[in-house]
Amino acid sequence: MTCRKRVLVDVRPLRVGAFRRLWGAGIVTGLGAQLTAVVVPLQIYGVSGSSAAVGLAGLVGLVPMAAAALWGGALADLRDRRRVLLVTTVGIGGTSLLLWAQAWANLRSVGVLFVLVAVQQALFGANSTVGRAVTPRLVPPELLAAANALQSTVLLAAGIAGPLLAGGLLPVVGSRTLYLADAVAVCATVWAVWRLPDLPPYGGGELRKGAVLRQIGDGIRVVTRRQVLLLVYVADFAALSLGLPTALFPQLAAETFRPSDIGVLYAAVSAGGVLAGLFSGAFTRVGRHGVAVAVSVGVWGTAVAGFGLSGTLVPALAWLLLAGGALLALGVFRKTVLQTAVPDGMRGRLLGIDTVVAVGGPRVGDLLHGTVGAALGVPWTVTGGGVLTVAAALLLVLFPRFRRYRRMADGKELSPSRKAE
Repeated sequence: MTCRKRVLVDVRPLRVGAFRRLWGAGIVTGLGAQLTAVVVPLQIYGVSGSSAAVGLAGLVGLVPMAAAALWGGALADLRDRRRVLLVTTVGIGGTSLLLWAQAWANLRSVGVLFVLVAVQQALFGANSTVGRAVTPRLVPPELLAAANALQSTVLLAAGIAGPLLAGGLLPVVGSRTLYLADAVAVCATVWAVWRLPDLPPYGGGELRKGAVLRQIGDGIRVVTRRQVLLLVYVADFAALSLGLPTALFPQLAAETFRPSDIGVLYAAVSAGGVLAGLFSGAFTRVGRHGVAVAVSVGVWGTAVAGFGLSGTLVPALAWLLLAGGALLALGVFRKTVLQTAVPDGMRGRLLGIDTVVAVGGPRVGDLLHGTVGAALGVPWTVTGGGVLTVAAALLLVLFPRFRRYRRMADGKELSPSRKAE
């Protein structure tokens, strides 16, 4: 029985009331966010009749999200994190209300939709960064990996269930109701954040003129000087850019599998992450987080390479499920390292940079896979990307500080090499 508990999902962080409320509210809010994520591109296409406009909407939201993530991370180190999280959460809900209002008024304006998408993505970038900086203030260091696994599992599950729910409800209730449902769903997280204790910066940080930009610069300098931090970002960027072949899924569905399999291919990676989350107890207690990051990247690359060599759907899905599990584990250990490798007053800025890497990596990956795939063919591109990702994982373990990095139970000295750095 004890062994079974150590393998199944690690629910120990849910014993902390504040984290439990945030996590439960995140389930409701995550589903609501997916409703809007489905309806917005459909409305843009319905108004413009152009898939190019739908693609442009993703680009419109990218730069504001990245900039706001850096800005929000700096604010998280200077201001009360509860207040920043509350303001950005309310802002996200308010933007959903504006989306409902434009649909109710039947404005049929792509420009208005682009502006609202940019604002909401900026708020989301800041909100997600601050939210991850809040988690280490709520749970003890030894439970951070388990807390990150629980949160990541919810996000991935919402990414599967939300579009299915939207697809079923849209013909029945229409887009306006789904926008309104998203705004109402945000209220759950507003309530959970309101119940949090005050989370002022340690040391009484004050916001002075130009302080945010200086804080962002300080964060970037810390990353460039700390080998462990820099390599964690490199690991994540390599996995997401070299080994994420989603840009080639449409061509694979058309040429290797069947066109109707496209939805299954997209869902398989998320499904693998959810399955890994259900058995997170098998890896959340691992202490050597540097090695865990490298292993996760290596398994991800191996699975992607196997997927590229698959000629039929069943083995291809099996490889994608394995890849999704590895990607969840990578996210858990990456976030845990960034949350524990520096003092609390630096966490927001590092997590802001992490958001930029997490958002930018897949975009670079789409460009690389699209261009290389056109030149070399899809199987070679997918398999080659997986092999390069495995090579990146092997390079990571050649760095002693990264290889020896581990989480200590007391949260005070988190790396045996820290003094040497």
